[in-house]
Amino acid sequence: MAAATTKLGRALQQRRTFVNARVKWVSDYYLDEAVQREKNLKQVLSLKDRMVSSPSKSLPLSSLSLLKPLVNLHITAAAFFQKYPSVFTTFQPSRSHPLHVRLTPQALALHKEEETIHISPPHRNVTVKRLTKFLMLTGAGSLPLNVVDRFRFDLGLPHDYITSLIGDYPDYFEVTEIKDRLTGEKTLALTISSRRNNLPVSEMERREATFDGCRVKKGLRIRYSMNFPKGYELDKRVKNWVEQWQNLPYISPYENAFHLGSYSDQAEKWAVAVLHELLCLLVSKKTETDNNALVHHPGIFYMSHKIRTQTVVLREAYHKVFLLEKHPLMGMRHQYIYLMSKSGRGKKRDSVHGIESRKQPKKESNQSL
Repeated sequence: MAAATTKLGRALQQRRTFVNARVKWVSDYYLDEAVQREKNLKQVLSLKDRMVSSPSKSLPLSSLSLLKPLVNLHITAAAFFQKYPSVFTTFQPSRSHPLHVRLTPQALALHKEEETIHISPPHRNVTVKRLTKFLMLTGAGSLPLNVVDRFRFDLGLPHDYITSLIGDYPDYFEVTEIKDRLTGEKTLALTISSRRNNLPVSEMERREATFDGCRVKKGLRIRYSMNFPKGYELDKRVKNWVEQWQNLPYISPYENAFHLGSYSDQAEKWAVAVLHELLCLLVSKKTETDNNALVHHPGIFYMSHKIRTQTVVLREAYHKVFLLEKHPLMGMRHQYIYLMSKSGRGKKRDSVHGIESRKQPKKESNQSL
């Protein structure tokens, strides 16, 4: 009997029952707005971090063209600075030196407040745990540094996290050399120093344990929270499939799931668990993606097409446009956004000294007085 049950369980793990029905995409005004309001924020903060990392706390205006591809600017650096005169200002160190760009006093004050958060021991400990779980999601406990860098903003890591954070936790992390799977070349990677015997508890498992008041058990049928925009209706066949899919056993995203059939319903539930856990680890509960395989679960994830990219958003983490979890770094980002918005209030585009467009002198009247 036990053998038959095991055999049935393995068969179910390989089944794919999703119906070939169209799952429509419907825009969500509130979540689109949550994405849209951060337009250019990442670029502003990236340039800010480069400035404060410089010994002079500034950058030569002539060198900014080199930064355009590095910080993903869609316009020239000079034009970008013109957009935000409340964040950036220009000055000339001396007559023999070229123009430089630095932060305004308001932006510098925000940066110092942000630094205070990053060096806080409680915040550092939480960040280390978050980064550890992020690495353990890979299964190998290791990721190339360039991949970690891509998630640095989403994870809320300081701009100099290698020296200011990683180096202070040798029991957790080490920088190693690995072979790149795509190029075959050697590259640096961030690796967990000593693997923990016990797998981390996922956010879904933590909630279930809190709700039931018991320890986390394997194989529980944990259901995902589903939220749809007003007026959205799933196709009846899709709705029935989702209901059956929700009742499948939950497999932790930290578990090895390679034994599952690649296109089985169970494998898809594990893949959703991985993405759900990843978004839970991110401070804004969203990230840019080029993965279009999320269309089957519009009640769990929302795909926004704002600000020239695709952003996957965890629906349950938001109430309308507001993030439910109050993270200190998100509070800081909202202050940066407010400062950026002040640049367009009562200030002309040519108000940034040194990179402004020259005004044409007024023509004198030929009429005699």
